[in-house]
Amino acid sequence: MTASTPQCIAAEFTGTALLLAIVVGSGIMGETLAGGNAAIALLGNSIATGAGLYVLITVLGPISGAHFNPAVSLTFWRTGELSFGLFAAYVAAQICGGVIGVWLTHAMFDLPVVQFSSKVRSGMPQWLSECLATGVLLATIHLGLRNAAEKVPLLVALIVTAGYWFTASTFFANPAVTIARAFSNTFAGIQPADVAGFIVAQIIAVAVVCALLRGGKRIA
Repeated sequence: MTASTPQCIAAEFTGTALLLAIVVGSGIMGETLAGGNAAIALLGNSIATGAGLYVLITVLGPISGAHFNPAVSLTFWRTGELSFGLFAAYVAAQICGGVIGVWLTHAMFDLPVVQFSSKVRSGMPQWLSECLATGVLLATIHLGLRNAAEKVPLLVALIVTAGYWFTASTFFANPAVTIARAFSNTFAGIQPADVAGFIVAQIIAVAVVCALLRGGKRIA
């Protein structure tokens, strides 16, 4: 990576902000246009998110690695590919960028900028979904980098789009996204009381994937 540390942090902040603008904005637009049909709203939300991710990873990947996700950054720190200082800076940039992205989206749609979600997303099926979603996302990234690095943007975009539909939680798989979506009482929201459960499930998946990655290196 040839970019400077400030450039990397700025890319993580910007990319996560734009990712949340895409997720929340497309959720608002989809729900508005769907006329009460949740399936149509989710379809628009998932397609927009996948398309946006492909662009963001392609253009910002050469700068910062395009993590946009503390869970992703954590795996790269644990495998020695990211220093602790840069990992901490990435996580701060991702969380702040996510919240700013949500607030900017509210402003675009003429909604109250600061709000909190009342959408319940709790219980074992949701937590299991988040654990699986995070594990699948991390495996896609790391195996993709090993076997088809040039296709990682497409692979991530496709698995996230699919994940909206095959997981009960709609594939958050990202602590920064989870925190930021608690600040939006819209289609994409999650009530603040449910954030901790999602993040615990995501961290469990990180621990499992990191153990598997270390085991894979020993075998190699």
